[in-house]
Amino acid sequence: MVRAGWSAALVLALAGCASQTEVVQPCGELSTFHQPPQTQDLFKVIVTRIDDNNVVSKPTYKLAPGTYQLRLVELIDDPRLSVTLRNRGYKDLTVTVEAGVRYHLAAQFNSDKRYQGVSRQYWDPIVWRESPTECTMK
Repeated sequence: MVRAGWSAALVLALAGCASQTEVVQPCGELSTFHQPPQTQDLFKVIVTRIDDNNVVSKPTYKLAPGTYQLRLVELIDDPRLSVTLRNRGYKDLTVTVEAGVRYHLAAQFNSDKRYQGVSRQYWDPIVWRESPTECTMK
């Protein structure tokens, strides 16, 4: 009889766990993982901020659908670039993220503006490719 009581309690406990479903939401991704084609003057970037939140650098960020303000730092490694490290800096990019889409980010090197003093016109942050992805968040 005691054994049957424990069995019933175990079944009820397991049923309670099974009924708690995790809510998963669709998302999109920002990616800096793939090397952009340097033959098109595209170079890697680092994401340092999403909206007003500083972020740890990583190759992919999952985000709920919506519009985001990104802060990016360029990693242009080109001998034509005549801007000192001191004069390099970040730029902002606004991206509207849709569910199921991966946005590949890059720095577009404007070689015709490769040196203009402290101006940062030598590059622009861009989405260089969009690709489908299966993305869900908890």
